[in-house]
Amino acid sequence: MSNRIEFDTAETGLRAVLKDYPEIAMKAIWESPEGLGSKVVWDKANERLKGKTISRASIINFLEAMREMGVLKGVEITGKGGHRWIYSPAMTEPQFKTFIAETILGNLKRDFPEETRRAIANVS
Repeated sequence: MSNRIEFDTAETGLRAVLKDYPEIAMKAIWESPEGLGSKVVWDKANERLKGKTISRASIINFLEAMREMGVLKGVEITGKGGHRWIYSPAMTEPQFKTFIAETILGNLKRDFPEETRRAIANVS
């Protein structure tokens, strides 16, 4: 995942912006506000994917993208095997959903100001 938000209009809920393993990773971290290392998140993702597996590098890349976006916090620690990150929520799930909505609406207003205002008025 890059540092951008992609909205899939064919999906609903968090799946509109997060695919299977990223959604599992975020839920695991929201369930553990004290923080988790990438290995624990990777283990949880592979356990919950039921028959499908994801690479640890994919998990690490996703967690880092979320940290760079400010969705997650990260603390680098040193331990057996070297340096590693512990990730914890910088945003709750409701705050993340608000962040997504504000980001998408902000971009729509920037790129299609009149059309976005009309669409919001029609939906409200």
